[in-house]
Amino acid sequence: MDQILTGLLMREMKMKVLLTRKLHDFAVKELRKRYNVEINRGEIPMSKKDLLSKIRDKDGLICFPYDIVDSEVIDAAKNLKAISTYSVGYDQIDIKHAAKKGIVVSYTPEVLTRATADLTIALILDLLRRVTEGDRIIRHNKWETIFGPYDFLGTDLYGKTLGIFGMGRIGKAVAKRARGFEMNILYHNRHKLSKIEEKDLGIKYVTLKRLFEESDIITVHTPYTEETHEIVNLQLFKRMKPTAFLINTARGKIIKEKDLIFALKKKIIAGAALDVFQREPIDRKHPLVRMENVVLTPHIGSSTKETRRKMAKIAVENLILSLSGKNPRYVVNTS
Repeated sequence: MDQILTGLLMREMKMKVLLTRKLHDFAVKELRKRYNVEINRGEIPMSKKDLLSKIRDKDGLICFPYDIVDSEVIDAAKNLKAISTYSVGYDQIDIKHAAKKGIVVSYTPEVLTRATADLTIALILDLLRRVTEGDRIIRHNKWETIFGPYDFLGTDLYGKTLGIFGMGRIGKAVAKRARGFEMNILYHNRHKLSKIEEKDLGIKYVTLKRLFEESDIITVHTPYTEETHEIVNLQLFKRMKPTAFLINTARGKIIKEKDLIFALKKKIIAGAALDVFQREPIDRKHPLVRMENVVLTPHIGSSTKETRRKMAKIAVENLILSLSGKNPRYVVNTS
């Protein structure tokens, strides 16, 4: 038995793993117990050229949402057996091609649900109560008089209708939090929830068109797919109330950014709060940066110390299990 265990350990030690950037020390230490680990310490994200070069002899890959693992990268990886993405989304990976090549793909859902839902509520409060806007007024020395009854007015959350586009784990967590503000909650999802779950969450299913027409606040939590690419566009913005707001903590490419900028400039909608963008990092000269009725955060939905540590633990566990021929904790596909 000892010889068998030693043989398995020796086989693991010969395996090579690539990290597209450094993880927590405890996670890297755990990987190095088993594998020959290479960590990218250069450009973030890795250039396509570097990724193609580094992946060739690797058995395992831990990547991030901005690392494009397409069919070309997968074909270049002659020994690749497992991909573990440090994210809840996996649209950056060609899942079908990975499956075709017998590569197991895993991800890190659930653990970041609460953190992302909390940020969503924070963005709603910030946008409607004009918190960031007020901070800028003070920092730029523009608070010249005490505000009167009609000055610098925000908007109450109480009694407003929140429209949730995408009722997965995060959408449900947002709904639970919104009930604490005594909001009316509508939702649209690819699949309608059961009546019991709708009652428990205090939500009502409507079509996508009705969601945008009837909501005072729209928050996006649907996954990014071919079907949802730029699905939130000018047609839907024109259905929104001129007093309504848009929140996005999902994926930037779900929203057609040019249409959002037009809708904000023309006051078709009242404002937006965004944690994700079509291209990241967003350029400081981007039109959204210059708008007062927009709150921007740098893709920090899961950015809490506790959550990021848990994500690292799961990403490493997923990879180890996959390379050992076992099922990872959270699998996207199977080989």
